[in-house]
Amino acid sequence: MASDAPASRRARQRGRGWFTLADLGRLLATWLVSTGILWAAARLLPDLEASSLLSLAGVSVVSGIVGFVVRPLLVEVSVRLGWLTVLPLAFFGQGIVMHIAMLLVPGITATWTAAFVTSWLCAAGVTIVAYLLTAGTDESVTTAIARRGRTVQPPDPEVDGLLVVQLDGVPFPVLSWAVRAGGVPTIRRWVTSGDYQLREWTPQLPCTTPASQLGLLHGTVAGIPGFRWYDRELGRVLVANRPADARLIEERASNGRGLLCEDGVSISNLFSGDAENAMLTMSRASARLGSPQTRRALAWFMLTPTGFARSLTRTVGEVAKERWQARAQVRYELVPRIRRNWTFALLRALTNVLLRDLNTALIAEEMQRGRKVIYVDYVDYDEVAHHAGLFRHESLAALEGLDRVLAQLELLAEQAARRYRLVVVSDHGQSQGQPFRDRYDLELSTLCTELMDEGVHGYEEADEGWGRAHALVLDIGEEGVAGKLAAPARRRVDQIDSADTERNVGGRAADRALVLGSGNLGLFYVPGQTRQSLDDLTARWPRLLPGLCEHPGVGFVAGIDEHGVPWAYGDGGRVDLASGTVTGTDPLARYGEHARRVLLRAVLDPKAPDLYLNSSVDEQTSDIAAFEELVGAHGGLGGWQDSAVLLAPQDLATSVPERVEGADQLHQVLLGFLRQSGQRLETGAPESGVAVTSG
Repeated sequence: MASDAPASRRARQRGRGWFTLADLGRLLATWLVSTGILWAAARLLPDLEASSLLSLAGVSVVSGIVGFVVRPLLVEVSVRLGWLTVLPLAFFGQGIVMHIAMLLVPGITATWTAAFVTSWLCAAGVTIVAYLLTAGTDESVTTAIARRGRTVQPPDPEVDGLLVVQLDGVPFPVLSWAVRAGGVPTIRRWVTSGDYQLREWTPQLPCTTPASQLGLLHGTVAGIPGFRWYDRELGRVLVANRPADARLIEERASNGRGLLCEDGVSISNLFSGDAENAMLTMSRASARLGSPQTRRALAWFMLTPTGFARSLTRTVGEVAKERWQARAQVRYELVPRIRRNWTFALLRALTNVLLRDLNTALIAEEMQRGRKVIYVDYVDYDEVAHHAGLFRHESLAALEGLDRVLAQLELLAEQAARRYRLVVVSDHGQSQGQPFRDRYDLELSTLCTELMDEGVHGYEEADEGWGRAHALVLDIGEEGVAGKLAAPARRRVDQIDSADTERNVGGRAADRALVLGSGNLGLFYVPGQTRQSLDDLTARWPRLLPGLCEHPGVGFVAGIDEHGVPWAYGDGGRVDLASGTVTGTDPLARYGEHARRVLLRAVLDPKAPDLYLNSSVDEQTSDIAAFEELVGAHGGLGGWQDSAVLLAPQDLATSVPERVEGADQLHQVLLGFLRQSGQRLETGAPESGVAVTSG
């Protein structure tokens, strides 16, 4: 604990002030490099002459001053012309600035053409070198972000703000181990100092981001049976990370009193929490409107030395690192593993570089405005662990990167418009294992086809990462030049949406049974308005239920009988989920004491599938078998997927119940944090937590 205290003092010291010795060093280095490039250009090009090195140094100073004034104007111009014009505008504008500086400083002569070409080339070289010299540290990024906006005094500064940071998919045991190992120094400092309390909470079934985020932000987990599911009312499949579907899901669940309804902001989430301001949020994403604030933040980020070089170098580095690490898993014969392609490498670079820094910039801007409550989702660990595994080096590196983000947010909060309390949650955990298809050489839909003797529509492809790309493309999308340039990216994500529906689930009028995968949770539907009972399914396909239960990759199958009684069946027995009565061997014995409670709740939901199927879990390794092509997965039961994180300031954490089960319960805890912070103190107003309509 003592060793962590100096780190805390250093963090507070770095957060104070606007100009540091590091800034002075970077400024001097940029000036020297600029002067050197100008000197080299004057010696190499005959139409550019300088009377002295001092004149060239003067050009460097003047161009820097003019650029400092002009850069905010370029940001606003790029927002209006389109974000894809940012880099051309930056280089062209800097070239003009350099040419004007040459004309203003005595001792420089050049023809118009030579001066313009030289100034443009010099501007490009100076800009790139300056970017590379100033982009290396998180401290420089934090300082640049803090200086970006102007702090606005809120009308109620005595009210504390709440910043809720979701570390997507981080299991409680993994974070707890990382704290003990010292791999997350910021969180370790918070916990060992006694300022924060690290707690475990139990997500509901399904253990997915859509169910958990709807519960956390809107107070209900009803009507969300998986990551994707067949909606009997609509007669089609809903996928939570498609904007139109996310909007529909939120409309069904919202009562207008979500977690963020009072001066709140939603950043990079599936749902808005009824926030008036939502950026990179799926339920609010629109290609027609886009978000000027998101485009402005991205333009600022790309037009600053720290931002551009950080994105460029780290994006390239992340892709190269991913390709090397993927091959290393094969070379060292690590298992379980899956094939990791270039598509995932690019998505990993998007989430672990660009989206991470963009989210932080947006948070800083909202804290400077004094927003009362901010909720943001960082998906870094979840995306990497899906493909690499829970404890692999690259997954832990992503977790360490998120810890550095928390350190940045801690520093940024010190310069915010009001005092902010920082709360960290994860929406679910993850479990690990070889995918079902790789282990048993068939997909779940194929198994059902064999047992039913008829065709089945299967949807067992992992596409969660593309949804995040879709949100970014839409939120910065617009008409005009930039809209045309962004069209290929938009068409790509739209093609994925269309292909998912038409190829995998047969569109709106599927005439065959559907099998959908959500991690290691399978959902079986017979299309139509009415839910099929276990008796109905057995009468139609006598081999289906016993065949599924006997397969070594299936741990249990759950549904309701003709009397509405919920059951879970396994290879050696069954359990009445309502009464707990077991016949034969309890199929839920390996899944924890909470398994019957969370499964009962899920099976009785009106939107539940005809059958829930959960993969088996290995008693020795806790390995599961995802029905998607994923090493790390979540959705059902088994392993650590239903073990999530709550990290809260000590004074707030004292009000947390001993056991929190379900994101809707955690929503009430977060509402309590708001009240303790001086928010949501009105009486008689309905809070969130209403159940969604069953349709």
